[in-house]
Amino acid sequence: MVRTLVPYLVAKDAARAIEFYRKAFGAVEVFKMIDPGDGRVGHAELTIDDSQFMLADEYPDFGAVSPDTIGGSPVTLHLSTETVDADVERAVAAGALLLRAPKDQSFGERSATLQDPFGHRWMLSQTIEKITPAEMQSRWDEETSA
Repeated sequence: MVRTLVPYLVAKDAARAIEFYRKAFGAVEVFKMIDPGDGRVGHAELTIDDSQFMLADEYPDFGAVSPDTIGGSPVTLHLSTETVDADVERAVAAGALLLRAPKDQSFGERSATLQDPFGHRWMLSQTIEKITPAEMQSRWDEETSA
């Protein structure tokens, strides 16, 4: 039985990526293994609050390549926060590219989209209003018909 989904990111410079995630999102390194042959990060585990993610340097021979190598990624990582504006400012100061500035959304969230220096996209989102799925759909219908 499947119980947990944990993103596994690949970066061209995983050691630098770990430092970026610390500065930008307050990530904590749980542990990392260094490839004794060439010093690459073979595997690292990090947490952001109660969420875990894994990270490694590129290993093209195993199919582990970064978004930079393949021309981007269709995946966006969603990071829930209580202070989206401040968290976006911190991430940008650490080197993230702001793709969409923080904005209140009709679905009850204030959200923004960033790209980290390693090609991964992040949506930072803060709940500003609790609404039902039916109300979300109704608001979306109104927006698109206007």
